[in-house]
Amino acid sequence: MRVVVVGAGIIGVCTAYALRRAGFDVTVLERRSGVAQEGSFANAGVMAPGYVGPWASPGMPKKVLSYLLRPEAPVIFRPSLDPALWRWLRRWLRECDLERYRRNRARMQRLAFYSQAELRVLRTAHALDYEQATGYLQLFRTEPELEASAAARALLAELGVRHSLLDAGQCRTLEPALHPATVLAGGVHLPDDETGNCAYFAHQLKDIAIRDGVEFRFGVDVSGFEMALGRVDALATSAGPLRADSYVLAGGVDSAPLLARVGIRVPLLAVKGYSATAPITAFEHAPFLSVMDETYKVAITRMGNRMRVAGTAELGTRGTELRESALRTLFKVASDWFPYAASYRQGKFWVGARPMLPDGPPVLGRTPISNLFLNIGHGSSGWVMATGSGRILADVIAGREPAIDLEGLTLDRYLGGAAA
Repeated sequence: MRVVVVGAGIIGVCTAYALRRAGFDVTVLERRSGVAQEGSFANAGVMAPGYVGPWASPGMPKKVLSYLLRPEAPVIFRPSLDPALWRWLRRWLRECDLERYRRNRARMQRLAFYSQAELRVLRTAHALDYEQATGYLQLFRTEPELEASAAARALLAELGVRHSLLDAGQCRTLEPALHPATVLAGGVHLPDDETGNCAYFAHQLKDIAIRDGVEFRFGVDVSGFEMALGRVDALATSAGPLRADSYVLAGGVDSAPLLARVGIRVPLLAVKGYSATAPITAFEHAPFLSVMDETYKVAITRMGNRMRVAGTAELGTRGTELRESALRTLFKVASDWFPYAASYRQGKFWVGARPMLPDGPPVLGRTPISNLFLNIGHGSSGWVMATGSGRILADVIAGREPAIDLEGLTLDRYLGGAAA
């Protein structure tokens, strides 16, 4: 049975690998010249399943409005006349309800913990090295922020996630490179959470998949579907029609217009994230632990001999131009905590579009078209959900029961029961 996967970001590569391991003949189409060149290229690299959750949360609308007046902010909102933006925001506001938030977070964490377990099995099986490290430290600048983390810590305890609440002195003992002049109220240490270079992982997994027999075709644009008898008969591509038995869309934000052409509407919005990656110039001032500044929602991760500073969420604009306002937030946070570790403004800058759904969880599995399947909408959590999502797609297409319950993770929640 031949399966074509559209998209070679981290989600598409993991899907192709899992499909091949399940015995399928797999071809991957990617418009870029290689894998992981867009949203997977230079993300924060953090894999913390216990903190995976929807952006739609109680109090978030008020926070977004407050950020509009700040020179450095974790969220940048640029209003436009795009009706799709306002439809998405209307749905998002509805999901900020406490009960909906809890439900959506549980769905996302179910997938994230499963995916983390799959990643560890895969890493051991292939002896992969993608600059991975263990340990994650959340930093809270103020006492109110630290106190507000109580609910999240209670959930970690409920999930059995190892963590420790630390005062400022304990944080600095655990990570001595933290700049002493920056005000710190305390932190939460998660010793089992991980970080790693997503793009490096994707390249290694691509090589393994190729050795297994997966075919990657780069520089190929997919423009639509050719339908026959209610099924996809072929993909319309820049290289001509391509036929297979089944098709998987894993093309991020660009999956939405393709689906709309066959009458399936999924509210994917491009929420842009930024990063700066700079060589370490003073190793004695560089951290060994990855840290998250909870005030600005910026992660600082050591990747080999480089520092990566990543964060911000920008919505309301199209395109991938770098904006100084977003980079300014990254520079501030990096300079506050590790000012001497690297020359951040001389680093390499990246902006990527994260395909976000208003309620948070991705859409996996079947569609009303029997041979068309989806692996889309992971937002900023694609790296931590990728291996599990790929395995689920392989199981669904093979007709096997996935290892986790897919309630709330399928297209069903947008079609009102039209797809399982």
